[in-house]
Amino acid sequence: MTAEPMSVLPAATRVPSGLDDVAERLMAQMPQTVAWLEDLVRIPSISVQPEYADDCRRSAERTAQRLRDAGLEDVELLELDGTHPYVTGSWLRAGDDAPTVLLYAHHDVQPVGTPERWSSSPFEPTEREGRLYGRGAADDKAGIMAHVAAIRAWLDTRGTLPVNVKVVIEGEEEIGSPNLERFLDTYGARLRADVIVLTDLTNWKVGWPGLTYALRGMADVVVTVRAMQQPVHSGMWGGVVPDALTATVRLLASLHDDAGAIAVDGFEDDVRALADDERARLEALEGDGEALADDFRDEARLVAGAEFVGDDRRTILERLWMRPTITPTGMDVPAVAAASNTLLAQVRTKLSCRLAPGQDPDRALDALRRHLETNVPWGLEVQVDVGERNRAWVTEPGGGAWDAAVAAMTAAYGREPAAMGCGGSIPFVEPFSDAFGGAPCLLVGVEDPGSNAHGEDESLHLEDFAKACLTEAFLLAELGRDAG
Repeated sequence: MTAEPMSVLPAATRVPSGLDDVAERLMAQMPQTVAWLEDLVRIPSISVQPEYADDCRRSAERTAQRLRDAGLEDVELLELDGTHPYVTGSWLRAGDDAPTVLLYAHHDVQPVGTPERWSSSPFEPTEREGRLYGRGAADDKAGIMAHVAAIRAWLDTRGTLPVNVKVVIEGEEEIGSPNLERFLDTYGARLRADVIVLTDLTNWKVGWPGLTYALRGMADVVVTVRAMQQPVHSGMWGGVVPDALTATVRLLASLHDDAGAIAVDGFEDDVRALADDERARLEALEGDGEALADDFRDEARLVAGAEFVGDDRRTILERLWMRPTITPTGMDVPAVAAASNTLLAQVRTKLSCRLAPGQDPDRALDALRRHLETNVPWGLEVQVDVGERNRAWVTEPGGGAWDAAVAAMTAAYGREPAAMGCGGSIPFVEPFSDAFGGAPCLLVGVEDPGSNAHGEDESLHLEDFAKACLTEAFLLAELGRDAG
C-alpha cells in the first residue's frame, strides 16, 4: 500500500503569473494521478516478449481511458498488422493562430530482468522513501501521466488549453520502434505539429531538471558462432575440438582494448567532433570530475574497486553521451544448473550498439561485421545478423521552443535546467521531426539518475514527478504565449 502523495506545491516551485489556479488544481489531483500511474504499472506491457501481447493491448486501452479522463477528444488505438497499439488523442480548439503541440510517451516496458533481485514485485507498485518502485514507473508510464496531469488540470480549471494539443503514446519504443516508418506513412498527416514534446528522458539530478539536446543512436546485432553440427562429450573431445563458447568469449574480448575502449577498426571513424561550446557545456556539468565520478559509482551501484571503462582521454560525460558503445547484453548458453559436460556446438550473442552523433549506422555496422568475421578464432563459422538501427539525434540548444521549456522548468523546479545529452536512444525523435518539416523537439525528464530504468528496482522520485507535471502545464502556457 502506498502513502498519500503530496497535494501542495513543492517548496522550490515558483508559479508563473496567472497560472496559480492551474498549478493548484494539478497538485490537488496528484493523488489521483499517482493512483492512475500505479494502475498502469500493474500491467506487464513487455513489448519484446510475444506472450505479453495481450497485456500490451490492455495497457494501450487503459492509456486511452486516461487520455479520455484528461478531456482529450478523438482518442483511439491506431495499429498496423503486426504492431503493438499506438494510442492517440487531441484537443484542437485553441484556434488556427495557436501552435499545435504533439506530446509523446510510450506505454511498453522492458522485461524485468532477474525477478528475485527486485526488492518488491516488479508489477506491484510500491512506495518507499518518496520513490515509487515498479517496472515502467519511470520509463515511461510516468511520461504518459505527466501529459494526463497537465491537460486535465488546464481543462478542469479553464475549460480550454493555451495551444492545440495532439498526443501519441507508442507501444513499441522498447523494441526500437520497428514499425515507425509504416506508422508515419499511414498516420503521420494527422499528427502534424509545430512543436514535439517527449517526456521520456532523465533529469540531471533529483531536484535539478535536464533539457536534452543529444541522443545516441542504437543498433541490435546478433552474432552466432558455430563449431560443430552437434555438441560432443567434453571429456572425449576436449583439448582438441574447439567449442563455440570459448570461441565466442575470445571474439567478444577482441571488441575492446584492455581499458574497455572500442577496438573495432573503422567503427568510430565518422563520430562527430565536439564543438567548443558543446565541450564547455559538458565541462560546466562535470566540474572537477571527482564528485561526478563518485555520483556515477553510487548511481550505477558499482562493486567496490570497479574501474570505469572506455577511452580515458575523454571525460565521463563525453564517453556517456557523445561516443559509441558495443555491449553484449544476452547469450544463448545453458544455465549453470542445467549444463552438461559437453562442448557447445553453437552460441548466439546479442550485441547492443549505441551510436554517437555523426555516425552512419550502416557504415559502422559494416565495420563491426568485418571485425567479427575476421577475428573469429580457429576457423569457426560466424553469422552476423543486424536488426533495427537508428541514427543519433542532435539539436542546437536555443530558439523559441527551447526558451519556453527553460522558463517552464525553471518555474517548476526552482532552477534552470541543465543542457545535457543522453546515452540512451529514442528512435521516434528524428523521423517525427523530419516528417513535420524539422519541428523542434523538446526532450524533458521524468526520471533521475537513480531511477534505474531498464534495471531491477526501477523507481520514480515522486516529488520530481510532480515538478515534471507542473513543467508541462507551464510549458503549454509558455508555448502559447510565445506564439502570441
